Formats: sequence, structure tokens, C-alpha cells
Amino acid sequence: MTKFGIGQAVKRVEDQRLLTGTGKFVGDVNLPGQAHAYVLRSPEAHAEIVKIETSAAKEMPGVLAVLTGAELKADGVNDMPCLLEVKSKDGSPNKVPSYPALAQGRVRHVGQPVVLVVAETLAQARDAAEAVEVEYKSLPAVIEGPDALKPGAPQLHDNVPGNLCFHWHDGNEAAVKEAFAKAAKTVKLDLINNRVVANSMETRGAVASWDKNAETLFLHTTSQGSHHFRRVICDFVFKLPPDKVQVVTADVGGGFGMKYFCYPEHVLTVWATRRLGRPVKWISDRQDAFLSDVHGRDHVTRAELALDKDHKILGLRVHTVANLGAYLSNFAPMIPTGAGQGMHTGVYAIPAAYNEVQGVFTNTVQVDAYRGAGRPEAAYMIERLMDVAAFDLGIDGAELRRKNFPSAAQMPYTNAFKVTYDSGDFTRLMDEARKQSGWANGFEDRRKEAAKRGKLRGLGMSYYVERCAGGGGEAATLRIENDDTVTLLIGTQNNGQGHETAYAQVVHEKLGVPFEKIRVVQGDTKQIATGGGTGGSRSIPVGAHSTQKASDALIDAGKSHAADLLEAAAVDIEFKDGRYAIAGTDRSASIFEVAKKARSKGGSFTAGGEYTPTAATYPNGCHVCEVEVDRDTGEVALVDYWAVDDFGSVMNPLLLAGQVHGGVGQGVGQALLEHTVYDRKTGQLLTGSFMDYTLPRADNLPNVRFTTINIPCRNNPLGIKGAGEAGTIGATPAVVNAVVDALKPFKVRHVDMPTTPERVWQAMQG
Repeated sequence: MTKFGIGQAVKRVEDQRLLTGTGKFVGDVNLPGQAHAYVLRSPEAHAEIVKIETSAAKEMPGVLAVLTGAELKADGVNDMPCLLEVKSKDGSPNKVPSYPALAQGRVRHVGQPVVLVVAETLAQARDAAEAVEVEYKSLPAVIEGPDALKPGAPQLHDNVPGNLCFHWHDGNEAAVKEAFAKAAKTVKLDLINNRVVANSMETRGAVASWDKNAETLFLHTTSQGSHHFRRVICDFVFKLPPDKVQVVTADVGGGFGMKYFCYPEHVLTVWATRRLGRPVKWISDRQDAFLSDVHGRDHVTRAELALDKDHKILGLRVHTVANLGAYLSNFAPMIPTGAGQGMHTGVYAIPAAYNEVQGVFTNTVQVDAYRGAGRPEAAYMIERLMDVAAFDLGIDGAELRRKNFPSAAQMPYTNAFKVTYDSGDFTRLMDEARKQSGWANGFEDRRKEAAKRGKLRGLGMSYYVERCAGGGGEAATLRIENDDTVTLLIGTQNNGQGHETAYAQVVHEKLGVPFEKIRVVQGDTKQIATGGGTGGSRSIPVGAHSTQKASDALIDAGKSHAADLLEAAAVDIEFKDGRYAIAGTDRSASIFEVAKKARSKGGSFTAGGEYTPTAATYPNGCHVCEVEVDRDTGEVALVDYWAVDDFGSVMNPLLLAGQVHGGVGQGVGQALLEHTVYDRKTGQLLTGSFMDYTLPRADNLPNVRFTTINIPCRNNPLGIKGAGEAGTIGATPAVVNAVVDALKPFKVRHVDMPTTPERVWQAMQG
């Protein structure tokens, strides 16, 4: 096994650059002669724009342009697109309202862009924005999804009656009705999956430059996929030829789904540079982020189980109202529907299931993918429902789960939604997690000890499964450079996951070249022809295999050159440990020597590989959380956490652990602390800063005891299942289940997220 190859715990090679301040984030990009843009946003949740007066702002020092929706429309800039469509139960497509990059006629959420100011400096642009006078006529606002569906609710869009974007469904409704009709016991749970803000460390930004003579556009932005941005800009908004547009993304300080999308500010920056003929830079501040970055989750769900007398589940029925915000973000309709499709039965052998979702518009920021995108919402629902069912039945939650797991011998297993899990041993992982946590041997003693200190101890578990490796295929290109280094070009995008390290491990393993001589290039549409970007844990399951195929192709491409160099027949050439050799002899040449031979003949030493998955992958695992609740205040403290996961074959255990730890942190944040709150009457965002919106801190998180029992994936050539969302998906139900378990003395059945001290204290009061 090579020192830096597949399966090794290689430290991240990119960290030296990132931790010493030599990374290149979008804020670090400055072009000669650039101007600065500032977006004036709506202070109203819902209002008609009566008048915009910009004359005073235009006369202020350094101001280059003060632009409104009228100029945007006059210049023929198209609306922000929604790229994915879902069908309602009646077969009709989802409704798509007009979504201009600058408001035209009406604003529909606090923070919607209304005026773009461009000046020589950012300070000048801010000052000029304060001189813009906008007269609004306030309209009634609606904030909560279910409220938007009520008769008489304020209407957001003329072409969307009743604010209903779609009414989607999946599964067998008739079979579920039959299951409930013959059930010995039914269980019902109403729950909320609370709205959250991604809050990536690096805020969004864009730097654009237009060459009028060549009619070419350059855009540097922080993103999860530069090719996606080029597609939106070229095909939908500006109708530009793709070969005239270069989009570059270098280092990215966190994405979590939120940075995959093209936003109004990207369009406005491109529009401004084309109008002014100068580079234009826009960088979001943290207040902008709360008001304009797409939010996550925001589901109100009713879930029901039907069980027989032996506690075997007969049927599952789920109804969700998904809040989409004021407009449709790029992928919005798919997040509460197709993204989590088939995941609502979890890992359980439920013979009949039916799921329906109503997507609704409200006067809030748009909602789109956030870490896991649909799968965490499904896992939270089914894992809370399993614990509530156990509560209602008066049995142990593990016993109920064990009765309803499909066995390892049943794999591949197809669930009620026709989704096939290729591999897994759910009982084994659950038993191991319970063993590690001392569930049956030690926890009750810890509970009694905590009670002596006035604390309520709780232990909760969840068993999640998620679908990964989506988003189509990925192509990789390998090139031997003149300086004896290897360059990998690939269309995914590192957002902090360690791609430069993981991909280099594949190249090192296959080509045998020194690890430090491998360079990974991502995020440049000029250098890289295609790219699916990063999301849904696709980079390593998909990108690693395309890299492996490119490596094999490069080795094969070099055999004829090696044969020429070594004066042998190509069929006699073999490759091992970075060298070509004549079989059965000691005559050999390094891959770099062969590359030089190829170049001497006027060629280059380059090869590509492409991989398109034929099926998804299904990582899964059991998470156990232990908490203490203060009896007097309701404050929750996490005291321990165990994760036993099945990720299939592992590329790098160190990177894997980092993904799980980070994901658990985000899940804990949503379960305990994070909550996006709007005033239900005015639509004002009440949690618009870190003064009001609580992120998890180091002292909120215990040491995560992370282990794996990995069963190779049958759907992936490398056996990899993916791990990017796992921690987030497993954590929220595990934490909430633990909190509810701690409240056993009060006979509490359910507490919605976030389980804040106030909410927990109120639950204890009945």
C-alpha cells in the first residue's frame, strides 16, 4: 500500500495555504480599475413601490451609476431562472412567478434588492445608497407556510392563486389507506423542521469584468460549481455564447448547498460591468447574508404510522407544507420533493407509503438546498416518528426499530417508494452504537447520578440513510507538465472538504508519482470543459472514479511512447510504481521521462476519463446522543455522542472524520440553537445577526466518538458511498430524541427544534 494512496489518513495538503493566509478567496480578487457595488434592499416584507428617487444619490462623490428595476428591464436582462420543475398531483407543472434581479413594481421580502449603486469605493456606494429615496405602500404579509394556504391570505403573485406553487405526491395512496384501515395501532405526529441560515464562514461575492471589444465576460465568484453559474448567465439571463464567458472559483470558505446557486447579486454585478465598461466588485456582508442567502428547511409536517398487533409497521403517511420563500431559487421545487424522494421510510421495511408536499410562497427569503437537501428533513421525520411510536406503545425504541429493519440478507432491498438500497446491515450498526454508549449497561447509573445534581439525563438514537452521488457524471483530465508535475483538471469544487488531498491520493496510487508533484485544478470554465460542481456528496464517489479512469487512460497513452523510448514493442510494456518497463527485464523509464519523449515528438502527455453513475449510493448509520437537562431552567447540555456509520470503502479516514464532525456540529446547531424567526405580522427578520441567531460553539459540542462498519457499495466501482451530509442527517433526530428521553418524568412526547431552554422548560410545565 502506498504511503499517500487510497485509504490512507493523509493530512490535507491545502491547509498550509489556507491557514497561513495565502489562499485566494473571492474577497482577495481585485482587478485594475474596479468599481464597487452596493445593493439597497427592501425594508418591507410586502409592498408596492410607489416611487424611487435617485437624483441626489447620482450627484454624490465617486458615484458611477444608480440603477433600478426600470433600467434592468429596459436593458432586457431576463429574470432569475428556476431550473428544475416538479409536477403536481393533477399533472400540472409548478407555478413560476417572475423573479427580476431588482424589484419591479413590488417587493416581496425584507432584503429583496431594489437599487444597485456603483461607485469608486464601497464607502461611497454605501453613502449614495442612503441618499436614495424609495416610497413604499405597505401590503399585508404572510410568513408561515400553512398560513399562506388559508383562505384570505395575502397573495404574493398574480399567476399563483392561493400561493400554492405545487402539490406533489409520491407512493401508493390506496395501499396506505388499506394499511391504516386494518391497523391495530396508529401513531400521529405533527412536527416542524425549523428554518435555518447557512452562515458560511466566507460570505458570497462576485468580481466581474467585461471586454467590450472581444465581447467576453470574466466572473470570479465563490461557488460550488463555476459551470453552473456560466450556464445560468449564458443560457437564461444574458443569452451570451458560453465560449465568451469565463467563470472562475478558487478557494471557497464553506458552501453547504447555499453557494451552488446563482443569485440576483451575481446578475447585477455582470450587468453593471457591461453597462460601465469597468470591473465591478460586490461582496456580501453578514447582514446581507441573513437577508439574501437562501435559507434551509422550513417544513411543517404531519406524519402517521400504521402498525399491526406485533408492532410491525404496515403503512406510512406524510403530508408536508414546504415554505419556498417569496420566489423560486434555482432548485427550490426539487428540495422538498425529489431531493428527499424515497427517503421517508428511512431504513425500515414499510410495505406501503404515501408522501405529499405542498410548496407555498411566503414573504420570506427563498429556501433551497442546505446540507443534505431533503434527506435530513425525511430522516428527522421518520426517526422522531419511530420514537413517538415507541412512546405511545410503551416499548423500547430499539426494539421497534429492530422489528422493522430489513436484514442484511435482504440486500439489495427495495423500499415502498421503489428506491433500492444496495447494501447495509442496520441491526449490526445499531447494536454496536448502543454497545458503545452503554445503553443497557451503564446509562441508568449515569441517569441516577445526574438526578442527584438536579439534572435530567437522556439518551437518544437515530438511524439514518441518505442518497448520494447524484448530479450526473463527471469528467477528469490528467496532464504531465514540463516541470515533471501532474495536473488534474476536474469540474467539482472544493468548499473545504479536502478535494486537493483526496484526488491526489487517487493519482498517487495509480501513477506512483510523488504526492507533492500532483496539482488539482478546479473551478475554471476556461481550463475545464465540463463540471457538475459539488453537492449531494458526489465529489469523491463520482469524481474519484473519473480520476481513476483518467489515470488508467494516461498510463495506456504512454505505452507507445515508452516502447519507442525503450526500443521495445508496446505489448511488452508494463507499468508499475510510476515507471514503464519491458516485461521480464530491468529496463525501465519513469512516467516523466516518457512524457518528455512524447513532447519531443510534438505531442502532449494528456488523457481523460469520465464516470456517470448508474445508480445512487446509500450511506447509513446509527447516531446516539446523551444529554443533560437542567430541571430548573430547561438548559440542554450535550455530554456525549457516538456515531457508527457505513460509508463503504473509505478514501481517507482523516477527511471522513472531519466531514462527520462538521456535519454533527451543524445538526446539533439546528436541534439546539438555530432558528430563523420573522415577525408574523410585519415580516421583519427578527434573527438578522449573530446577536439574535445562535450558532453552535465549541462548548456546545462534545467529543464525537466516531467509528465505522463499512460495507462496500455495490453501486460504485470504488465501493464508496459518500459522507458529506451524514453527520447533519443523523444528529438532529438523535439530539431531539435524547432531549425527549430526558423529559420522561414529565411524560413529554415531543419537543420541536430548536430545543431551547425556554421551549424545554415550557414542555416540563405541561
